Amino acid sequence: MNAVTNKTIRFIDLGLSEYSDAWDFQTARHESIISVKTRNRSSDTPAEITENYLIFCEHPHVFTLGKSGDEKNLVIPKEQLSSINASYHQINRGGDITYHGPGQLVAYPVIDLENFFTDIHLYMRNMEEAVILTLNDFGIKSGRVQGLTGVWIDGDKPGRARKICAMGVKTSRWVTLHGLALNVNADLNYFNYIIPCGISDKAVTSMQKELGQTLNLEEVKKSLLKNFTAVFGAVLSDPL
Repeated sequence: MNAVTNKTIRFIDLGLSEYSDAWDFQTARHESIISVKTRNRSSDTPAEITENYLIFCEHPHVFTLGKSGDEKNLVIPKEQLSSINASYHQINRGGDITYHGPGQLVAYPVIDLENFFTDIHLYMRNMEEAVILTLNDFGIKSGRVQGLTGVWIDGDKPGRARKICAMGVKTSRWVTLHGLALNVNADLNYFNYIIPCGISDKAVTSMQKELGQTLNLEEVKKSLLKNFTAVFGAVLSDPL
């Protein structure tokens, strides 16, 4: 572990960003953190502090497939994606296929877990908890489903469970990539073009659908930012 830990998180809001641009942005920061850790291991001088980032954005319509996913879960032929103004990317996170689009809040934590704890299971549960607390701020009761990742509504009610937040991550030398996608005002029709996360027997929902009204995305951002930093015991360096 680094001699000095850093629990400060730098917040960055990319706004509406092409998937490839956001991928390049988070990857550059991921590689920068790993470079610092590599220097620390080979240096006799006091360790450099590694940075932590929390990146928010929305994406134009895009489907992404994780490294363990099955391309058959994209149920529209790839050559027809342009007809629905969507793109497709195979990426190196865990999980299967998911959708990103306008009205969905995507969060990419690029953090050095050695600044916090070295436990991937706890990391995933903490992200879920931050989303559960955020939904609660807006009067939506949510929780987990045994054996499944993400945040769910009525997860304990057979036939009624619906996913409101998907998650998929990758870590390298305890530095995280990718993250979560919370459906705020997302167009849920796009989920009809995939089998979300490879799960065919559960529905997908959004905050807008659950509450019957359009949400102020900036207010949701503020809530998630507050809850994420609280759950991780972090300090925010750049308030929203």
